[in-house]
Amino acid sequence: MSSPKKRSAVETDTTYWEQLRGKIFSRKGGWVIGEAVHSHGYSLLEDLAGKKSFFQVLLLNATGRLPPPELTQWVEAVYICMSWPDHRIWCNQIGSLAGTMGCTCVAGVSAGILATDSRMYGVGPLYDGVAFIVTALQRRNAGMSIEEIIIAHHRENIGTPSITGYARPIAKGDERVNVMKDITAGLGFKTGPHLSLAYEIEDFMIENHSECLNINGFSSAFLSDQGFSSEEIYRLSTTVVHAGVHACYAETADAPPESFFPLRCEDINYQGAEQRPLPKTSTESI
Repeated sequence: MSSPKKRSAVETDTTYWEQLRGKIFSRKGGWVIGEAVHSHGYSLLEDLAGKKSFFQVLLLNATGRLPPPELTQWVEAVYICMSWPDHRIWCNQIGSLAGTMGCTCVAGVSAGILATDSRMYGVGPLYDGVAFIVTALQRRNAGMSIEEIIIAHHRENIGTPSITGYARPIAKGDERVNVMKDITAGLGFKTGPHLSLAYEIEDFMIENHSECLNINGFSSAFLSDQGFSSEEIYRLSTTVVHAGVHACYAETADAPPESFFPLRCEDINYQGAEQRPLPKTSTESI
């Protein structure tokens, strides 16, 4: 039997954690009791409150950089586009159920936001959206054609390519993209290299696969052009569905309890075992 593998010096060296033991260090900021509150070198109460917008402070705290007003207006517009007050949307349903069951607003809205933390839907696919368009631009700059870029991404080369940012369940197209195009131009932004490539890829996808650029693909490309990483884009989008969840929670919470989407037993299409009698239990087995 071989001897146990020795742990490396890196694995056993706890110097880093010992230096932090019993202390809290922060490069973000903090509260000097009775004196000031600091955030990334700014005084929260003197430099930011009443002088900068909430979204400027949100992006400052998420990325460490204070963005210009037009960029935060762009992000705020995306938040509005993503917060639909429709009870059928999955995250809003959670808020609706929380309201009808009498949960607190904080619990209901937080649960709805948490439902978006997925790699399949919500804000999670932004990672893949950014990874695709960043890699695609690198391949484009290396001389690859649009078709070659798509083939390289979709290795099966059979059927419609599965590209995050260029498909949408239920509906075709994405009405939010046209709105954000107008807002982007109105705020004075020029079309950067990632977004320009995203449009080229969209033209190819429409012509060959009837798939359009969606809000994920548009946002991933635009924010990449603004110098944000995928992690920063994910962080600044964390609560993007907040207003929609809040609306649905409020409506059901203000209605009679348990009145959201009530069902009778016959409304359920049960396909399990047939009804059967419960076995009798003798007193000896109790």
